[in-house]
Amino acid sequence: MDDNDRLKQRTAWLSIISNSALVLLKLLVGLYIGAVSLISEALHSGVDLLAALIAWLAVRKSVEPPDTEHDYGHGKFENLSAAVEALLIVAAAAAIVHEAVLGLVDGSEVPENLGYGVVIMLISIIINLLVSSRLLAVAKITHSQALEADGLHLRADIWTSVGVLIGLFAMQVTGWAPLDAIIATFVAGIIFREGWHMIRASAMELTDASLPEEDEEKIGRILKSAPEVKGFHCLRTRRSGSYRLLDVHLLFDGNMHLSHVHAVCDELEGRIRKAFGGFDIVIHPEPAGIHEPESKVSQYEESKLESV
Repeated sequence: MDDNDRLKQRTAWLSIISNSALVLLKLLVGLYIGAVSLISEALHSGVDLLAALIAWLAVRKSVEPPDTEHDYGHGKFENLSAAVEALLIVAAAAAIVHEAVLGLVDGSEVPENLGYGVVIMLISIIINLLVSSRLLAVAKITHSQALEADGLHLRADIWTSVGVLIGLFAMQVTGWAPLDAIIATFVAGIIFREGWHMIRASAMELTDASLPEEDEEKIGRILKSAPEVKGFHCLRTRRSGSYRLLDVHLLFDGNMHLSHVHAVCDELEGRIRKAFGGFDIVIHPEPAGIHEPESKVSQYEESKLESV
């Protein structure tokens, strides 16, 4: 386990601890003052906690080395955890809407002691801002999709917390009880939107979508930087958790010595990893002029690559 892997696991634990504290505080205060909007926030934080646990387990599993059943390692466990987290978010949104509708149908009075709820929401906003910033920073360093999903989830929580905070204050000022259920529905809408975007992103990763076009163009420029390389084709990319994978055919002068070709390939692999971080790279060298380009980026397509 390298330093990045240890950093990911420590950061995942930070999310678990913070979410545990917020679930307990929101639930106790929500039940005490009887505010469905605050109880819905507690439920949301409960989903956050479960998602943080899933992210932690996924991070632990994803760093395991390749074995006989997983030749490419276990990075996809991070993608899978993000998909599960997205489904949990959508389920939480549906549960919140259900409770809000019941509140509107049954009718309710303005909860007492709303000041306690205001304080809890302020604490929640501050904690989630600090923790989400840390998660996203570490995700950027380690290229962890699980931590990124958890960080974006908490960042969205800040806006729902702000909505609940404003609603609690408005209820206290106006005395209009239906605001409680309306706020809860607003929270559910934001949660559902977040979950839907995460489902789409996870589906792309699990179905081996290519890296973004700008990343592939950057890889093309790196490959082009070696004067010995006459061209390339069959460039294919995908992600597996925090790792990226690449295979490509490089064209060389057919008279070049194999050891020289190998040295150039090693140098290019190093440049790509320096630019992107963790990268599983397979380069297939072949003599130039043997056959036509097979797929994707052709033998340089100068007009496209040099225009970037």
